[in-house]
Amino acid sequence: MEKATFAAGCFWGVEDAFTDLPGVQSTKVGYTGGRAGNPTYREVCGHGTGHAEAVEIVFDPAQISFEQLLDIFWNAHDPTQLNRQGPDIGDQYRSAIFYHSEQQKIAAVESLERLDLSGRLRRRIVTEIVPAVTFWEAEQYHQKYHQKQGGGCGF
Repeated sequence: MEKATFAAGCFWGVEDAFTDLPGVQSTKVGYTGGRAGNPTYREVCGHGTGHAEAVEIVFDPAQISFEQLLDIFWNAHDPTQLNRQGPDIGDQYRSAIFYHSEQQKIAAVESLERLDLSGRLRRRIVTEIVPAVTFWEAEQYHQKYHQKQGGGCGF
């Protein structure tokens, strides 16, 4: 098993994009990329911690590749929006790939370059590609939020 960690706006929708894929063993939402230890949702939303809302994915690379997960990541949000996705505004909604290995870093950089050269996007990609750091699991009520509420984002 391997891990992938992505931030692409509100973590509820990002989790929806990956939850039911063959080869994805588990997903959990949380906070990463910031300064404070064990932050709460209120602290992250207060913009004092520097964390992004993110999803951590455990996947079987024999069934789904990191590159396939990257394709889903790019299609699940607008990577040209700085510190926001749709109506959600703030640094916690930034677009980021938190890589867990040098191979993931290379794959992420190459996929960003391919997307940039494709001409599909009209603006510059602002997605950060940074090393994975401590992932703090979000409060339980955030886990599988849309499934619990009977809906989803429709990815």
